[in-house]
Amino acid sequence: MTTGWTWGYDHYDSGREPLVEALCTLGNGRFATRGSAPECPAGGAHYPGTYLAGCYDRLPSVVAGERVDNEDLVNLPNWTLLRYRCLPDDGPAGDWLTPDSGELRHYDVRLDLRAGVLTRRLFFEAARGRGLRVSHIRVVHMGDSGLAAQCTLFRAYGWSGSVEVQSVLDGSVTNAGVERYRHLDGRHLTDHRTGFEPGGVGWISCRTVDPGTRIAMAVRTATRPARPAREEATSAGTVQTYRLPVAPHRSAMVVKTLALHTSMDRPAADPLPAATDAIASAPSFPQLLSAHKTAWRRVWEQGELHVPGEAGGILRLHVFHLLQTLSPHTADLDVGVPARGLHGEAYRGHVFWDELFVLPYLDLHFPEVARALLMYRHRRLPAAREAARLAGQQGAMYPWQSASSGREETQVLHLNPRSGRWLADHSHLQRHVGSAVAYNVWRYAQATGDRGFLHAAGAEILLEVARYWAGAAAFDPVLGRYRIRGVVGPDEYHDAYPDATTPGIDDNAYTNVTAAWVLARGLDLLGELPAARRSELAERLALDADETARWEAVSRRLYVPFHQGVVSQFEGYGELAELDWEAYRARYDDIRRLDRILEAEGDTVNRYRASKQADTLMLGYLFRPEELYSLFGRLGYGLDDEMWRATVSYYLRRTSHGSTLSSLVHGWVLARQKGAEAWRYCEEALLADVADVQGGTTGEGIHLGAMAGTIDLVERGITGLATGPEGLRVAPVPLAEIPRFTFTLCVGRHRGVRLRMLPGRLAIRVPASPAGPLAVVLPGDRRVTVAPGQERWFRL
Repeated sequence: MTTGWTWGYDHYDSGREPLVEALCTLGNGRFATRGSAPECPAGGAHYPGTYLAGCYDRLPSVVAGERVDNEDLVNLPNWTLLRYRCLPDDGPAGDWLTPDSGELRHYDVRLDLRAGVLTRRLFFEAARGRGLRVSHIRVVHMGDSGLAAQCTLFRAYGWSGSVEVQSVLDGSVTNAGVERYRHLDGRHLTDHRTGFEPGGVGWISCRTVDPGTRIAMAVRTATRPARPAREEATSAGTVQTYRLPVAPHRSAMVVKTLALHTSMDRPAADPLPAATDAIASAPSFPQLLSAHKTAWRRVWEQGELHVPGEAGGILRLHVFHLLQTLSPHTADLDVGVPARGLHGEAYRGHVFWDELFVLPYLDLHFPEVARALLMYRHRRLPAAREAARLAGQQGAMYPWQSASSGREETQVLHLNPRSGRWLADHSHLQRHVGSAVAYNVWRYAQATGDRGFLHAAGAEILLEVARYWAGAAAFDPVLGRYRIRGVVGPDEYHDAYPDATTPGIDDNAYTNVTAAWVLARGLDLLGELPAARRSELAERLALDADETARWEAVSRRLYVPFHQGVVSQFEGYGELAELDWEAYRARYDDIRRLDRILEAEGDTVNRYRASKQADTLMLGYLFRPEELYSLFGRLGYGLDDEMWRATVSYYLRRTSHGSTLSSLVHGWVLARQKGAEAWRYCEEALLADVADVQGGTTGEGIHLGAMAGTIDLVERGITGLATGPEGLRVAPVPLAEIPRFTFTLCVGRHRGVRLRMLPGRLAIRVPASPAGPLAVVLPGDRRVTVAPGQERWFRL
């Protein structure tokens, strides 16, 4: 249920609780805490979790008789746990109460998106009409990234006595939030120490197993009325027990305030003294709440997108979760874009290619954060170079799954839950991730005008990825073209040819075309670099004229397959069998994970023209039609509107949408074509997480790329917006279901530029500043300017 700035749920449903926990997660870019019920430890419908950005741990496990190593985002000690029960004056003690208690009569959860505040209200009624109303208010502080707090209020109805409360800091947690990972060792915390400090402070100190990140949490518990606590330090946590008097018209309050510090902090310090010192000076809850709301107000001023109606409410939720995962605090961290946010343990918290969908929003609203995320890739450039060397290549080969070190973290085996079989995982062959990293570097520089970054760290990334592609491409004298073999495309279903003994497919169109694009941009970048920097890079990278000549040749002669008048997903795709889609839809309720269905039947999706998600059509997401046609033309191929429309139609009929990104990309491509089905796919992308369309996956963590992509669909897709050296270019492709919206963005030196889109009209307001007029290019190549301090309206 959503109304304006509120997202909520008005009744308790244990089956829905994992979804509620994920969608009600609170975070500040440094760490996040799932929106779990404070009354419940992990188990059944409940899974409390707190995750620190970039805090990974590596553990070995034995799977199908083989030792495998996995690096996971670590579930930190549970600071939210608060147990309570009623002790009436005229009766026996009640049971410990939870949302699962039979006495529950009302349950209400409200997430205030404007303020970043989660409120949970419960009402219990026991025998003889004794009622207890409980309200929890939780924040993860957006102003001070090391603090969080939870305030609980108890009100008695029809009885007098006490509420017994246990404030728990629980370090016995494990990583157990994803069912299919539970056979893996999830005990990532060790060397627990616990204790107390004066002022109601309990603390825990522990470390991860490998690499041994030290973690300290200090929790201050304060009560009203003030009462002494019975304190107990266990081997893995602390318990503070209070008895608080309650009666009609006499409430009681418990406030837990958290300070979190680790050995990852900068400047370096011993985490435990840092945490206890921070909690000793932490403000009261009202002061924390006020400062937190002020911080969120500043973030929203820079990041808000306003769209009326139901779609707007969902988009605001998407912006909220994006900003909680990647906030202004992220600019100070060495972290990447976790595909499932800081909201759960799916994908083990790894970094994939999702920044391809996330960075466009950040480029426009928080360029400093976008730059920091690109620096995460630059710091792992040595690991990418080493991966290329071990593969017998030059340059940089970025991993499909990255975590702390930048080495390849993709699992070697994965479980098919339908068949119960462990299967070889070849998804690490998605070498196209390197092109995504290079593309993000170039687009960031174009959007922000940050040539300093492009010529420094950005150049090193882009040139090394270009060097990798030039070496990975082998010349085929029969075709007279260069080919890239043994890869996996974005589709992921096709990881080998039918009956092949080695993994990988050849000449994936998306991989080859984006590789050609990277090589061309590498040459462009070498041409624009200042002479001194160009010489420096050429010497450091041992880059000579012969190698750049090869870049030129490969960028113009990479092979792209075609069949039946469309671009082929890969060489031989057109020779695969057709799948009986209607038969499978009739046989199964959901065929999104067609690969698992076929494998469970003893078949393989490698035999069929069937895709998990947009693959070839990803080209239509990255490039506007005229850009795409020019890119194919540079390769010596003809591609026009007719062939591209045929290609889009061909793959739409052969895609199962087993990824939340699939509907997003298809909606984007169709919107650009003004296709009749565009809204169907856009709507599915909007609902992907809030409706949990994949049947239980959102509870394991949101899909950050899809959420960010829906925002970008409005801001860049519908507006046809591009920022670059010529200023702001707008070429709208209206979507009837989202006819009007407003957002602010950064364009060059201008901050807080406001765009307001209405049917047939566009307003641009530029805040007063010393910067010069903002250049704007409108449809029909109309060129106008908007002066600082001015708002202008234009007809489209």
